[in-house]
Amino acid sequence: MIRVLVLGAAAGGGFPQWNSNSDACRRARAGDPAARPATQASIAVSADGLRWFLINAAPDLREQINRQPQLHPGEGLRSSPIAGVVLTNGDVDAIAGLLNLRERTPFVVYGHSRILDVLERNPIFQVLAPDVVQRSSLALNERIALSGPDGTASGLFLEAFSVPGKVALFMEDATQGESFGTEEGDTIGLEITEEAGDARLLFIANCAKVDDTVRARCAGASLLFFDGTLWQDEEMISRGEGQKTGTRMGHISMSGDEGSIAVLSDLEIERRVFIHINNTNPALLADSLEREQIEAAGWRVAYDGMEITLP
Repeated sequence: MIRVLVLGAAAGGGFPQWNSNSDACRRARAGDPAARPATQASIAVSADGLRWFLINAAPDLREQINRQPQLHPGEGLRSSPIAGVVLTNGDVDAIAGLLNLRERTPFVVYGHSRILDVLERNPIFQVLAPDVVQRSSLALNERIALSGPDGTASGLFLEAFSVPGKVALFMEDATQGESFGTEEGDTIGLEITEEAGDARLLFIANCAKVDDTVRARCAGASLLFFDGTLWQDEEMISRGEGQKTGTRMGHISMSGDEGSIAVLSDLEIERRVFIHINNTNPALLADSLEREQIEAAGWRVAYDGMEITLP
């Protein structure tokens, strides 16, 4: 079986975002049960419940670990059930949490070479001592066995695939036009399966467009975590909380004829869950009309602490 823990459900900045005074963020700070706080997006997966692999390392990782007993040390004075971290992009909200894991406990960092190069070029990530923390490059469309630092098979298999997206904000090159220097590998999706069994977990937390490759991957999934950043493309502009569209940021909208709800509606997918939800997205609020529409379409909204088991 594949065990899944949602460590964080929100997009960059979390919910409530530290500098946002929006109605939704005020409701979250006031303890409104319909405005449930959320840390930045990450999940953990395991085949045996003993060895866990994090999908992305959010800046909130220390808090997320402390809240999940499954991720607490259980052997000796220093240990961790975290066997590895898989990175799907180089954005701050996907890699900054690695700095929380710097106390010389072995694990493996998996990522496309484009993302591992980001870590290599930034000397602060050398706190993850290379004699302790391994780095393993992911080739696209190649199924590999996930293993921890001792090489022992975990029972999980991973396949990375390219997803329409954008290079990390701090790496944008304005001289490269609308692409900002984006290359293959800057944004990837993950397909996680097990050694024995038919369950297929898809994790696509950043996606600018659902193309044929994305559709083919999603079809028949047992569980799909999908980019839920914005409800509408111009949401941040219309709310006065930003100057960029979702398209400019590399995120597809939930709603509309070209939104994810519509373009994935005809596919056979057992469970559909939105993750990486921005604080401006009204679907974060359990009492919103947008949440009602999402659930009517067969989707759920992820929340911190959500647990799902795929038999």
